[in-house]
Amino acid sequence: MPLIEPGQRAPAFTLNDQRGNARKLADFRGRALVMYFYPEDDTPLCTTEACQFRDAHAEIRSLGAEVVGISPDSSESHSAFAAKFSLPFTLLADVRATNGAPRVCDLYGVWREKNMYGKKVIGMVRTTYLIDGAGVVVRRWDGVKTPTHGAQVMRELESLAAGTRAANRQRPRH
Repeated sequence: MPLIEPGQRAPAFTLNDQRGNARKLADFRGRALVMYFYPEDDTPLCTTEACQFRDAHAEIRSLGAEVVGISPDSSESHSAFAAKFSLPFTLLADVRATNGAPRVCDLYGVWREKNMYGKKVIGMVRTTYLIDGAGVVVRRWDGVKTPTHGAQVMRELESLAAGTRAANRQRPRH
């Protein structure tokens, strides 16, 4: 499936979190959502990315946003990963279907062909979506490079929050 473009509504889904609880995209409605897709728990680049979001978590929440990580790993793997690195946000398990493609990863266009060490393979392409409180994609980062990604997301969240505050100030009061 193709990537979801900014301006489009984020497709609805339900996945289990690291505690085994079913979580829906709609559960996050009303707040901005940083939804990042990553290949695998407890690997160097995935851990770096998760820890950037962990370290900025209080600031992210103060900007009116939540963070959700999604990978094809199981809820049990997510639970161990979250505990090991004190990750305070939700991790969702998008386990592979019988055809090998995780359903939500495929729905969001992040399960696709990529080049890995000179060989073409099908798998997770590290991607982050920023979804506004109404469920509309406002930004997408493709082929995420982890060393600078957290700072890029923070800048965008600050801009989104400033725009929201400005829009709220401009609304007429009744």
